[in-house]
Amino acid sequence: MKIAIIAVGGLKEDYWRKSAAEYAKRISAYSKLEIIEIAEERPGGGVKIIEREGARALNALRDRDCVAAMCVEGQRMSSERFARFLEHAVNAPRVVFFIGGSEGLSVGVKSRADALISFSGMTFPHQMARVMLLEQIYRAFKIIKNEPYHK
Repeated sequence: MKIAIIAVGGLKEDYWRKSAAEYAKRISAYSKLEIIEIAEERPGGGVKIIEREGARALNALRDRDCVAAMCVEGQRMSSERFARFLEHAVNAPRVVFFIGGSEGLSVGVKSRADALISFSGMTFPHQMARVMLLEQIYRAFKIIKNEPYHK
């Protein structure tokens, strides 16, 4: 299985980069992982910003990708349910997760997605969302493989 995370913007602070790198290293035991960073537009452009970022994100997709958009209006899942989602997506050549920028995700990205997934009704910085997603992907593999992982 191959996993890609398409994220608007980069990880600016060192602590986010170190956390993301740690989980990426752990995930490498189970899957190939690709992180694709899309340039973040300058704030203040509203829908135009979201559409430009979304168009760049969609260009990074392949036809047979299984796509999950991480967004507040998505379905909330337990870690076990998320693991089942990932397990059932194994027929796709690549599972892609979208993380939007500060303005959110475009309608085009959400409509292309096979699933809309939410961590919570709360809003998180996209840098934190990336680390949380990486941790949940790692946790999902541990659940799928029936391996112990702290709670």
